[in-house]
Amino acid sequence: MAREKQPSVPAALRPTYEALVAITDAVCRAHLNDEYADLAREMTAALCRKRPSPVLRGQPKTWACGIVYAIGAKNFLFDRSQNPYIAAGDLCKLFGVGASTGSAKAAEIRKLLKIRPFDHAWTLPSRVEDNPLIWMLSVNGFLMDIRDAPRGAQEEALRRGLIPYIPADRPDHDG
Repeated sequence: MAREKQPSVPAALRPTYEALVAITDAVCRAHLNDEYADLAREMTAALCRKRPSPVLRGQPKTWACGIVYAIGAKNFLFDRSQNPYIAAGDLCKLFGVGASTGSAKAAEIRKLLKIRPFDHAWTLPSRVEDNPLIWMLSVNGFLMDIRDAPRGAQEEALRRGLIPYIPADRPDHDG
């Protein structure tokens, strides 16, 4: 996979993590891409670090499906105009899980990890720059694109974890 560093996982949960990642990696390699595989590894590790870890109960294929489903929903995987695209039900079939089960497990994961629609957590790196919702913040009661704000405001938003980076600091920035 694209990342070499393994996410931090408690030693007792390492076998569970490896089993789940084997499933998510196989589906992501065959049907999605490395970005999905990387985020699935990170999400799996985050679930393994929860106390008590929810992944110790239930079937690994159901957790694996829920993980990729949750990431896919956050990144418009189920939108035909996007690439990659796969229908939600077809994604669940790849894991051998029913559509309602996959959807329910993804909803449970979103709740466990407090995944909100408008934050940048769990967004594919290739989608961050083009997702206007990531950059929209309420400033003094007004909704604005923080990329248009003074650098000091951007630095404060970054410090608070509201944005993933300061756009002008990226090597590929045009400005």
